[in-house]
Parts: sequence; C-alpha cells; structure tokens
Amino acid sequence: MVEASKRRKRGGGRAGAADRRGSAAIEQMPWAPPLNLDRPTEPLDDAGIAAIHDGAMRILEEIGIQILNPEALDVFRASGGCTIQGENLRMGRDFVMEQVAKAPAQWTITPRNPDREITMGGRHLNFGNVSSPPSYWDMAIGKKVTGTREMCRDLLKLSQYFNCIHFVGGYPVEPQDIHASTRHLDVLYDKLTLTDKVAHAYCLGKERVEDVMEMVRIAGGLSDAEFEATPRMFTNINSTSPLKHDYPMLDGWMRLARRNQGLVVTPFTLAGAMAPVTMSGAVAQSLAEGLVAVVLAQLIRPGAACAIGTFTSNVDMKSGAPAFGTPEYMRATQMTGQLARFYGLPMRASGVCAANVPDGQSVWETSNSLWSAVQAGAHMVYHAAGWLEGGLIASPEKFVMDCEVLQHIQRYMDPMVTMTGPDEIAIEAVREVGDQGHFFGIQHTQDRYTTAFYQPFLSDWRNFEAWEDAGAIWTAQRAHHKFQDILADFEKPPMDDAVHDALADFVARRKSEGGAPTDF
Repeated sequence: MVEASKRRKRGGGRAGAADRRGSAAIEQMPWAPPLNLDRPTEPLDDAGIAAIHDGAMRILEEIGIQILNPEALDVFRASGGCTIQGENLRMGRDFVMEQVAKAPAQWTITPRNPDREITMGGRHLNFGNVSSPPSYWDMAIGKKVTGTREMCRDLLKLSQYFNCIHFVGGYPVEPQDIHASTRHLDVLYDKLTLTDKVAHAYCLGKERVEDVMEMVRIAGGLSDAEFEATPRMFTNINSTSPLKHDYPMLDGWMRLARRNQGLVVTPFTLAGAMAPVTMSGAVAQSLAEGLVAVVLAQLIRPGAACAIGTFTSNVDMKSGAPAFGTPEYMRATQMTGQLARFYGLPMRASGVCAANVPDGQSVWETSNSLWSAVQAGAHMVYHAAGWLEGGLIASPEKFVMDCEVLQHIQRYMDPMVTMTGPDEIAIEAVREVGDQGHFFGIQHTQDRYTTAFYQPFLSDWRNFEAWEDAGAIWTAQRAHHKFQDILADFEKPPMDDAVHDALADFVARRKSEGGAPTDF
C-alpha cells in the first residue's frame, strides 16, 4: 500500500471534489446521497405478504431451481439442508429463512475515494448510471450505433460529473471496438481513473472477476486484508428465468462472497414471458430465484453482504417486447420492497423505459420507474440515468435529462423537520403583508429567495415567447448542449501516481497474457 505522505497526485480539479456543486457547464446540487424520508407504499396487506412468501417458498420446496454450476451444487449439498436431483435444487423454507437471516440488513461499499462511500439499507437511497446497452444514440450522430470505448468514456465522465449519480454500474455502453478478451481491463481502467465512485464487476468468468477485484484493490491502494475487511465494490447477477442460475454468474458470485464484496441478485422476470402473467406470481418467482443466491452466499461466508433486486415487469402482449415504467412494473417494485423488508434485505430497483429516443415517453416511463423505486424503499437504483429501448441503447441526452429528475428526488427528500420552525411558518411575514401587496419585496423573501425553491439546470421555465426568442430549443437539444459543455469542462478525479502506475502495469500484464478466454 502506498503511504499517504509519499503520494503524488495526477488529475484532480473540479470533477474530483466530493462537494462539487457545478462549473461553467451547470450549477448542480452537492454530493449528498439522499435519505428516503417517506413511508413506503405498501399495496399488500399482511395476508398478501404471507401469500407471496408462501408462493416463493413452495417454488423452492416443490419445484426447485436449476443450478448449472457444479461447485455451487457442492456447496448446497454440503449444507445438509437441500435436496438435489441432477441440477435441480430444492430447499425447505425453514432452511431458507435460517440462512437469509444471516445476511446484514445494512452494509456499506467504500470506493477509492472514501468520501464517495454509499450505504445499502435503512433509509439510504443511491442512484447509478445506465449499464450494459450494446448500442448508443446521441443527437449529433442521429441514429442508433454500436458502442465504442470513446462513447463509454464519455458516459463515465457524466457518471463522475453528476453528484446525483452515486455508483458506477457496469459498462455504460458496451465498447465493441475492444476485443472481448480485454474489454474488461480497458473499461475498468477507464472507470477507475475517470471516476472515484463505487464500481461494479460483471460475473462473466473467473478471469474477469478476479481481474476487476485486483484492479479495485490496486486503485484503492489497499492490501488484500484491507480490501476484504469491508466491501469495496459489488456485483449484480441475474438468474436465467424461469428458474435457472447459470455457471459464470454463480462462479463470480461465490468469488466475491469469499472476499467479502457486495452482492446483488436481480432476477429478470417478465410477466407473461419468463414468469406468470399475474404480477403476484411473477414476484413470487423472482423472490425464489433471488433467495437461492442469497442462501449460497451465506453458506460460503455467513454474514455476506447481500441485496435482493427486482426487475419484474410485463411484456407487450401484442408483440412480446418488454415494457417498462408501466403501472404493473410500479406495483411489482413496491411489492418486492415489502418482501425485501420481510426478509431483512436491502433492495435494488431500476430506472427504465421502453422508449427509443429521449422523448416524452422516455420521461414518463423512467419517472414512473424511479418514483416506484422511491416508493418501494429501494436502496440501490440501477440504470437511473441514460437508459433507452429497454436497455439496448445508452444516450447522453437521456442521461442529462434523467439527472434533472434525480435532483428533483434529492430535493424532495430534504428533511421537513427543519422547515417548520417560526421562521418557516412565517407568521410575521404574513402579518407584514396582510391582505395588501405581495411577498416579493419583503425582507423575509429577500433573505431566502436564492435557496427557497429547487433551481433546475435543464428545465426551461420561461414563457413561450421568451423561449421562442431564445431559439425555441427543446429539452433533448438542451440536454445535448449540456452534455457537450460537461465534456469540455471535465477533469479527472485525483489518483496517486504510484497507484496509477501500478494499475496501468497490471492492465498491460494481463493484456500480454491474453486477458480472459472467449468463445471466438
């Protein structure tokens, strides 16, 4: 580990400051992951919670889950609490609940910049960038194109720049101009040098997982013991619905569990396609698939930091295409939140839409999904900025537009307990104005007018004539201009020279060794 007294920094400047408010590009809110002050929306009564829980347990007891990883089957077999026939795994509800109870209800992830630590659990609410689309769209290109490293780097810069983005998930767009064997090395190098926020590893083979863990350790200037003392990064895995867990994801899940890193399991259950058409049935199946992974983690490392995610939505029954931000999606998210609290697990949700471009549909669907995450009491919201076409497109304009919504949510969560004192109730201000005049000019208003209300960085509140005189620029166009301004203004967060050199050397060595094996 590099001693602090000997460290030299590279990069730095405005983008590296944890309390950064803005710059020439925009004036944004400070880094302050919000606390969710609202009571959760709970569409289920106690009987409904019990019914869905019973459904999930019956799936595990009577039907089982296909486990396509022999090592994971061996772990389950050694526990003595499971029935295994071939690759089919079944387990009783008492055993499930005993293991799930070992997972902590709250845990933290500390990245290379400890000021960017996030907390999973309690009332904590954390938003992440778009992750994993293969394609990209922006207004300058004007069409859907294959993702590149440059596009990926630009979206990483947005992820670092915006204080309302609290963690950096997978690749914000898949850079397909880099060979798959070394793609993870280049993207994680970019992620760890362009951002200082919590990072993620894909579970796509042991080489990728082990490489990412080592790169996060190096970037943090940590010893192995320090890396494993507390979660420094996380993974998110998906089951292969219906009722399967594949080999590589469980392999990576077990590797991170052994090293005490964050674990999030999110079944992708589309009602009517990969799960029952009824939302309660889809949620029950999703929970069964997710709880299996939580049990596995606890068998490997009791107390492993786990969270359960929801990606339960419906399909368009006319075409079979996924639909997001729908009323059914919102209710499924809220229902999963109730069950996550029942199991004592932190929860992941998503900010998603089915729209193809950053238009009105994209806004209402993403807003619906974001607010359903808030209502559900979610602690980690994936894809909160930049997602289009059901996850097939990443867009910088959509990213900027979504960050306006995220700032709305952050301001909405300002604690009201500080807003009900005598100065806030403002009896003397009311007395001064009485039934004549207005409040614009009195001292009470003058003392507060700059901070009284949320100030948008993207919304245009001018009337039609003023907006038209200024060029009649629509929202997505304004977002594109902000994107360009942010790129021009961006500065890397600081990193010690010795740490950077060690990280670059690791990447070069692993590339010379061929990186990770591929199927082509």
